[in-house]
Amino acid sequence: MLDKSRISFLILDLKSMKVSQASLLTSAQQAQSTRLGELLARLRVARKVKQADAALRAGLSRNTAYRLEKGDPGIAVGQVLRYLEAIAPDSTLLDLLAERQPELLALAAREKTQRVRDLSSAELKELDF
Repeated sequence: MLDKSRISFLILDLKSMKVSQASLLTSAQQAQSTRLGELLARLRVARKVKQADAALRAGLSRNTAYRLEKGDPGIAVGQVLRYLEAIAPDSTLLDLLAERQPELLALAAREKTQRVRDLSSAELKELDF
């Protein structure tokens, strides 16, 4: 027969058995997982797909899509591939990691800061009140 103290000990023991995937990764592996999530989020934004719509198309919950885009290493590879297919059909993981999608290139070009040049003397004269 189990008494209350023994049950409490077993519950604590079972809780301590749970290990997060992030704690098992090196910092380089965690950075790769985060980068993959960022690329998926950028591709989704570049293709103007809502996160909830992408999750629905992939058969995932919105919470899973959120975790995936945040780089949670506990997400299964199959879920990553389904999410990628939902965002960009016929796109491969290799294309995503190489950032070869035209949408990602266009987004990067839009985000690129433009260098501001000095005004010519004629332009300065035109602005002088």
